[in-house]
Amino acid sequence: MATVNDRAVLQTIFHPNVPFDEDLEEDQEKQQATQEEGFDPELLKQATRLEAQGIAAAEGGDLELALEKFNQAIQLLPERASAFNNRAQAFRLGGEVAKALEDLEAALKFSRGAGPVARQGFVQRGMIQRLQGQEEAARRSFEQAASLGSAFAHQQLVLMNPYAALCNQMLSEVMKQLHPKGQEKGC
Repeated sequence: MATVNDRAVLQTIFHPNVPFDEDLEEDQEKQQATQEEGFDPELLKQATRLEAQGIAAAEGGDLELALEKFNQAIQLLPERASAFNNRAQAFRLGGEVAKALEDLEAALKFSRGAGPVARQGFVQRGMIQRLQGQEEAARRSFEQAASLGSAFAHQQLVLMNPYAALCNQMLSEVMKQLHPKGQEKGC
């Protein structure tokens, strides 16, 4: 049986640029369950089912249905962070970035800035901020996500570091000089 670390390594190897790969970690799932202890179990079950239907609809390209399902989940449990986080993704996919950012702020508020939903929210917010050219705000969001254990956010911080970029460029040049074209050796 693979350990959590084994699964994380394999996930990183096969999907190195997927921002939400850390969700496989058992500790994060336990943290999520702890955050949801205060909700009525039946309403939580219904909201979770609606969210799953919304995610499936979004993955199938039906953003209208996805938003409908996320809205229903939010109506059931208006202080549950997860539905806001998922609806933010649907808004972002539909080009409604301002609404996505509003939902991310709600998700971060209701998650109290902790756990897997907050980690995802910080990553999503950082990605949007970076696409909008708000580098410093994106850096802060990625730092918060990285502090919650996001390997993707850590990777983004490294990529955003101008010194790291310069170092990588210099290393690449050195490697090219060591192995000129035509003389590269295979494994």
